[in-house]
Parts: sequence; C-alpha cells; structure tokens
Amino acid sequence: MKVVERYIFNRTLAVFVAALFWTLAIVWTTQVLARIDLVTDSGQSALTFFEIATLILPSIIPIVVPFALIIAVAQTLSMMNTDSELVVISAAGNSRWTVARPIIILALLASAFSFAVDNGVDPYARERGRELVAAARADLLSLIIQEGTFRKVDEGLFVQIGKRLPDGRLGGIFVADSRQEGIDLVYYAKTGAVVQKEEGSVLVMADGVVHRETPGGDISVIRFTSYAFDLSAFSSAADEITMFPKDRTIAYLINPDPNDKLYQAKPQSFRAELHRRFTEWVYPLVFALIGLAVAGDARSHRESRIHPLLTAVTIALFVRWLGFFVTNQAQTSALFAPLAYAVPIVASLVAIGFIRSNRTMELPFAWVERLAATRQFALRTASFWPWLTRRFGAGRGAA
Repeated sequence: MKVVERYIFNRTLAVFVAALFWTLAIVWTTQVLARIDLVTDSGQSALTFFEIATLILPSIIPIVVPFALIIAVAQTLSMMNTDSELVVISAAGNSRWTVARPIIILALLASAFSFAVDNGVDPYARERGRELVAAARADLLSLIIQEGTFRKVDEGLFVQIGKRLPDGRLGGIFVADSRQEGIDLVYYAKTGAVVQKEEGSVLVMADGVVHRETPGGDISVIRFTSYAFDLSAFSSAADEITMFPKDRTIAYLINPDPNDKLYQAKPQSFRAELHRRFTEWVYPLVFALIGLAVAGDARSHRESRIHPLLTAVTIALFVRWLGFFVTNQAQTSALFAPLAYAVPIVASLVAIGFIRSNRTMELPFAWVERLAATRQFALRTASFWPWLTRRFGAGRGAA
C-alpha cells in the first residue's frame, strides 16, 4: 500500500477498534444482565456466572463487527473530508480507488474474523454455555436446601425451604407449581426430605396440604400425611442438553444426523441456519461499501441536513434488518432462502453503483426532513432545559 493508503487504513482501524470495543461492551452488558437470574435463582457461584457471560461474546461479535466498521468508515472519511484531506488526495491525481482500497482490505479482514468467530468459536461456546446452564438446573440439592430462600427450579416451578432440622430433614416446605397451563398447584408441608432413588430425586413431604385451582376458578384443598414430589426430571437435566441449530458446527449443518429429534421436527431451521452462516460474514464488506458510497467522495457536507455518519448507519440498519427478516422467514419457508443471499449482494451492487458513478448515497428526502426535524427538536429541548432548571431552581430557593 501507498503511504496515503496506510494512513487511511491505520486511521480507520483505530476508530474501528474503539467503536468495536464500546459497542461490544454495551451489547454484552445487556445480554449479561438478562442472565443475572442464573446466580439469583439457582444459587450458582459468581465464577460460573462470569464463565457464562464470557461465552456470550462469540455470539454477539458477528453482529457488532459490521456496525463498528461502518461507524469507523463513515466517521473517518467524514473527518478527512472536513479537514480537506480527501480534496488534497483527489487533487494530487489519486483515483477514488486510493481511498477505497485500504477500507476494502480492512473490511475483508473484518469479514474473515467474523466468519472465524461465527463458525469456529461460537458453536463450541454455545455448547459449553448450555452445559453450564443445564448443570445449574441439575444441581437440585444445593438449590433447595438453602434456608429461607425462594428458588426457581424450572419455568413455573418454585421451591422455598423454611429451615433445616437437626436430623437432616427440611422444615416449612413451600412448592408452587404452575407448569400445567390453567392449573395452579400450591404445596405446603411442615417437614420433608430429599430422597435419592434409582429413578432420581424425590421430595417427600409430610403433614401438609395441596391447594389446586382449575381454569374455571374452582379451588380444592387436600390434606395429606405424606406426599412424594418427583424431581428426577430436573436432576437429569444435565444429561439431556437440547442442541439447537445455532449451537451446531457448520459441518453438522451441512450433514445433520438423521436421528436428531430436532432435525426431524424442523429440518428447515437447520437449512436456514446454514444459509445464515454463509451470508452473515459478508456484512462487514457490505457496510464498508455503504460507508464509501455515503462519505467517500471529496465534497463539502456543510449543506447536508444530517451528518454522513447518521445516513450511513440508517441505511446499514435497514439492510441488516432486511437480512434478519429473510433469514428468520427462511426457517419456515424455503422460498426465502435465496433472499438471504440477495440482500447483501443487491446492497453491495447498489453501493458500488454509487461509487463508480461518483454519486453520494443519501436517504430519501422525506426521511431527511423527519430526521432534521427530530434533530432540531432535540436541540431546542436541550437549550430550553437549562433555563427551565434555573427558573424552577430559583423558585424553590425563594420558597
């Protein structure tokens, strides 16, 4: 690469790394907070939680990388245009390819990285994550014998133990079971114990009552001397890990096991996942082309109603949404499978057409007007807020 190309490459790479780090941190934090119940509900250690949190990263990297790249491309080219660097490069006799080549190289590297993570790391991380979650659900003894805790054993099943008696029994047992649709069961027993049998774990409750509510609103109360609540289905959860198409390697998706129950029930979902694996890795390149088409020309953006970065991200969001939509539809209908390839190809061709014709890709005028109006409203609100704060702050001080 030429000196100017290395300059553009290094500058874009620096912004890309920074954007990738912060975007990944935000998305990862939201995903981690959604799984915080693994610690609060199942009594697992913080180490297990952080291991699962780390295993989430490979699943979100392929989604975040294209957006981090288009932010880097649009921001770098926009700043170079503002500083008249693109004008100088063009006036020096360099073609537009001089600006495009280092960005295309970076996009190809990002696409290769995305493909490696999505197909080489993510399936194994997902499998390990499901093993940890299943093991957490299967660790039933440590889950329910903690005194004074209200634990979620399964979806719709909650257990609370009042205390542990000196002889090893459990006291004050409360079980709420709403797993069967329309029927709510509430068990309360004074004492009980977890008994291990060949079939699995059984919660034996003594001297208690069962409240049963039917869909019609009828409530029945049954008193029992002894009642056995089967827990074997949850104790064996670690041995029955369900592997979904997203958890499988690309080799398995190409040649799935005919005896796979999930494949037998939904074979199209495996084909849709394979199409997603073959198309998702190209989006960094597609987004780089969009960024070049929006902000890669040497012209003044002072007359633009909105910043080129906002234009590029808006177009990229629409293209990515369209890709997600057709991929999800392909899980139920094979007719959408070719569209999974058509979306990135058509978007790339459109962007290349703008680049070759030296035109700037812009949003429709109606969209620009709405975004500009929203921006003006935000600016007016921001300028009005300090006055409002001073006005009412002074009023409170006088009072």
